[in-house]
Amino acid sequence: MLSVLRNRTFRRLFTAQVVALLGTGLATVALALLAHDLAGADASAVLGTALALKMGAYVAVAPLAGALAARLPRRTLLVGADLIRAAAALALPVVSEAWHVYALVLLLQAASATFTPAFQATVPEVLPGERAYTEALSLSRLAYDLESLVSPVMAAALLALVPYSWLFAGTGAGFLASALLVLSTALPKHPEPEPAAGPGGRPASRVVTGARLLLATPRLRALLALDLAVAAAGALVLTGTVTLVRTALERPAGDVALALGAYGAGSMGVALLLPRLLDRRDERRVMLAGAFALPGVLGALALTVGVGEGAAAWAGLLGAWLLAGAATSAVLTPGGRVLRRSADPADLPAAFAARFSLSHACWLFTYPLAGWLVARTGPVPPALLLGALALLAALAAARLWPRTDPAALPHTHPELPADHPHLAGAVGPHAHVFHIDALHHRWPAATS
Repeated sequence: MLSVLRNRTFRRLFTAQVVALLGTGLATVALALLAHDLAGADASAVLGTALALKMGAYVAVAPLAGALAARLPRRTLLVGADLIRAAAALALPVVSEAWHVYALVLLLQAASATFTPAFQATVPEVLPGERAYTEALSLSRLAYDLESLVSPVMAAALLALVPYSWLFAGTGAGFLASALLVLSTALPKHPEPEPAAGPGGRPASRVVTGARLLLATPRLRALLALDLAVAAAGALVLTGTVTLVRTALERPAGDVALALGAYGAGSMGVALLLPRLLDRRDERRVMLAGAFALPGVLGALALTVGVGEGAAAWAGLLGAWLLAGAATSAVLTPGGRVLRRSADPADLPAAFAARFSLSHACWLFTYPLAGWLVARTGPVPPALLLGALALLAALAAARLWPRTDPAALPHTHPELPADHPHLAGAVGPHAHVFHIDALHHRWPAATS
């Protein structure tokens, strides 16, 4: 897996991602503790609202950012987003009201919604080979796991020495370091969009292109259902952990970091195994297995926390979060592979941005649901409800994603003249690697 780090451009981009995510992980712990200081037992509701605003920024901004990523210099876009994120993070320690938190989180995440799709679309341009890109996806997943494993451990150590407000300074430093690394990296020139993508290739048409591509491709519709399963479990982890640890189990602040670290540990362990596993198993089987594991984990959590107490409940929480992280990684890590083989290279920025936006619409629903329910009913009812939602999403994904899903599909073009260059003399159906694009607006009926 580490062989892809020999590529100098990817190595710098990956390092930028790691340092930014380490900082983000510190902010995750600090934000939970800040919410607890501001709202006490209602901290989950405050977090749910703040994280719903985060998802709202992703849903609204990411499609436009993906469209602009096909037009603007990629380095300028990435560095600008990092600088805005650093400024917002450094302002968080001085807030005194919940609405201050909401405003700064909205600003920070709007910048992240610009950075992430542009970064994701750059990686396959840097590493065009399938194996190298798969390894890069696993490394990228490991970087996200550092946010939920190493960062909480760092936060726990720092909390023994300094107030939690200092963790936001680490977040700002991470974003500034990321900006410097991107600034020093020579990025490839991304492909020019085809004129047919829209009138003049305007950004608005690129937004429509990405959403249409996702919603018209069966495996990508399944990908969105899988995102809902992950959001159902992940929302409970990220909004409910501080209340579970500090209020329900009455454990110290440092244990919030340890619980989040268990979630990251499970995710990291699976991410390390996936490159070899995906050599032997297709993405559909791996991702569906992870999705169907999530409702079982949430059901087990409800049983453990509802019945157990003290050390037994604490061990049950850590075990549930470990398994939830493992299942989440099995679903999320291969997603980039699926998206990459479902779009033309020029459409990848719009496709990644549309997936980023639509997947986070799932979190926009589950974050406030989980946060408000935990604050008002305790952990058991939301665990059962979100587990049922995850199960329904996994069942939908299994139905939407065809068992037989070849890349090349036979199809016809009754709307094109016989001498059209795309047909190249074909009579009747012809076959090639099929993507939704300017010439292919609908998936062939036989495989949908």
